[in-house]
Amino acid sequence: MTRTPGSSVTGTGTQLVLASASPRRLDLLRQVGVQPDQVIAADIDERPAPGELPRAYALRMADTKARAVAATLDFPALVIGADTVVAVGRRIMPKAEDEQTARTCLSLLSGRRHTVLTAVTLCPSATWAKGRTSTRIVSSTVAFSRLIPAQVNALIAAGDWRDKAGGYALQGHAAAFVRFLSGSYSGVVGLPLFEVAQMLRGQDGNWIA
Repeated sequence: MTRTPGSSVTGTGTQLVLASASPRRLDLLRQVGVQPDQVIAADIDERPAPGELPRAYALRMADTKARAVAATLDFPALVIGADTVVAVGRRIMPKAEDEQTARTCLSLLSGRRHTVLTAVTLCPSATWAKGRTSTRIVSSTVAFSRLIPAQVNALIAAGDWRDKAGGYALQGHAAAFVRFLSGSYSGVVGLPLFEVAQMLRGQDGNWIA
C-alpha cells in the first residue's frame, strides 16, 4: 500500500495520505474508487478537553490528525484526517476498549436516539503549494430499539464493539437493533463519502471522478 513519494496514482506527483489506522475508513474510500498512497496513523492525544462539546471535539480531532501527519511529510501530499464522535446530548461517549465500557455504552443507548458526528479535514503538506485546507462535519441521528440483557450479551459476544465510539459498529451486529437512521450511513461508519468526494473534487488533482 505504501508507494515511493512522488509516484501517486493521480499522476500529479502528489500523494494522498489517510491519517487513520481505521480499516473501515480505508474500505470506505476504496468503495468510491479512492486508494490512498499511504496510511499513517496520527499519534496525538485524543482525550476531550474539560467541558468540550461533541461537535467542537470532532472538528478539533479531525484537524489535529490531518495537520500532525502533514507536518511529518517532506513530499507533496494531501492528508485526510477524520474523527467520529457518538454523543448523547452534550456527553461524548467513549471508545469501547473493554467489555465493561461497551456494556455501559449500549445500556445508555438502548431505546433512545443519539447523535453521530464525523468531521473530516483535508490538509496539504508544506511542500504542496496548490493544496488547500478544508473541513466538513456531518451529523447523523441513530436510534436503537430497547435492548434486553440477552441482546446486549449477544452484541458483546460478537466482539465488533472493540475500539468503536459508543461501543457498537453500524456495519456489524448492531445493525439488527437500529430502528432509525437519519443522515449519512457512511458517516456513521466512519467517513461521510459524499462530503469527502466533494472535498477531493475541490482540490487540484485527479483524486476522484
